[in-house]
Amino acid sequence: MNTDAPLSSLIQAKTRVREIQTKLHRWANDDAQRRFDDLFNLVADPAFLLVAWDRVRSNTGARSAGVARPWRSSPRRVGRGVRRAFRTVRDIERRRGAPAFLDDLRGQLKARTFQPVAVKERMIPKGGGKLRRLGIPTVADRVVQAALKLVLEPIFEADFKPCSYGFRPRRRPHDAIAEIHNLASNSYEWVLEADITACFDEIDHVALMDRVRRRIADKRVLALVKAFLKAGILSEDQVTRDTNAGTPQGGILSPLLANIALSVLDEHFAEAWQTTMATRVDRSRRRRHGLASYRLVRYADDFVVMVSGTRAHAEALRAEVEVLLAPMGLRLSEHKTGIAHIDEGFDFLGFRIRRDTKRGSKRRYVYTYPSKKALASIKRKVRAVTKQGTNNPLSSLLQQLNGVLRGWTNYFRHGVSSATFGYLRHFTWWRVVAWLRRKHRRANWKFLFRRYLLGSSNWPTDGERTLFNPATVAVTRYTFRGTRIPTPWSEPLVA
Repeated sequence: MNTDAPLSSLIQAKTRVREIQTKLHRWANDDAQRRFDDLFNLVADPAFLLVAWDRVRSNTGARSAGVARPWRSSPRRVGRGVRRAFRTVRDIERRRGAPAFLDDLRGQLKARTFQPVAVKERMIPKGGGKLRRLGIPTVADRVVQAALKLVLEPIFEADFKPCSYGFRPRRRPHDAIAEIHNLASNSYEWVLEADITACFDEIDHVALMDRVRRRIADKRVLALVKAFLKAGILSEDQVTRDTNAGTPQGGILSPLLANIALSVLDEHFAEAWQTTMATRVDRSRRRRHGLASYRLVRYADDFVVMVSGTRAHAEALRAEVEVLLAPMGLRLSEHKTGIAHIDEGFDFLGFRIRRDTKRGSKRRYVYTYPSKKALASIKRKVRAVTKQGTNNPLSSLLQQLNGVLRGWTNYFRHGVSSATFGYLRHFTWWRVVAWLRRKHRRANWKFLFRRYLLGSSNWPTDGERTLFNPATVAVTRYTFRGTRIPTPWSEPLVA
């Protein structure tokens, strides 16, 4: 394969990358034992680097700056003898230009002189007042990671099991919720809710690289993956720490590596299902012998095990999962891992999943609706927006609120969410009206209604932009796709 062929456009680069990815995926599917070598030339291929650059550039993280890294061609020096670094995508485009930057990066890869630098640590708040560590790589590291992912993802996608939904192409959280709904509606009533403690921070590097080597034989690619794992972290107090475990949450390659590590769970449960529970006869035999049937549903490091059996069976599976995770350096959280019955309900990916009696009948159905935690989260965001100062015009406030509300309601429209959307409509209306009353402290209600609250519903508007109404979002059932979810490389290329 001639990897030095000239490329005239990004479209040609994307087409070429797609063709190569399709071949890699087909070869991986055809031979489950095949190990791929000579992949490093693809990582340094101009087409892969150009597509990787485009993805990094179009990502919202393009505005984030990593650790300052020196470049040979940078003329200026600042600080203690360190050449001026190109921290963001905008810096690169303004001072050097993307072609020169990619040529330099490709030259370093070909000469085997490229070395990742430490990621910049940022602690971001999460639920319960805790903090999550986010690692921000440099732009150059992001581009190389994106190129690595373009090469590795089609290969490992051939091995990933259907029960895994997180950080995989064309798969959504709603697919995981739909499978849980389907299982809970068919006698899988006990649920093992599992939470892995600091998954991205504690993955064992040796065990992870062993799983990567099952498919990758190219030592140059393996060395590059390991270099990213060992790059280190520059903490917020400007102290560089070694990374002896984990993969930085925030890196482009990290979700794929996490899926490779956690596929140990998928493979174990898939094999157990295929060998002893795949047919109705097998499951009936297990019930007669007092054994349970069970299925795993995983979204990244969040997963549940649906059990058709008893609570004791679910407890035994918890111990089994702990044994499976131990070689990967992972452990279950004692406080967030537990056993629940479907009639009690449990939270997963923002939804509350529970079986209840249908109003006006005696039949019981499994319902999915926004959890209290998810509703509290959107209320906090609405409060934060409407607490801002009143110097800005109403249109600015409505623009911010509309984006937040549209995204949240679009996610939860595949559930029993009408009542929640109605409540959110009422809550948001009062928050906006309170903001208007602060803006016009001497105005009476008549003034506000005439100027801002128009129509029979008195809905906030400034004449050009209107507040998004959550209650107008149609609630629809999400179709359970099961194993019918195609990969981007299983379909024929369109000329």
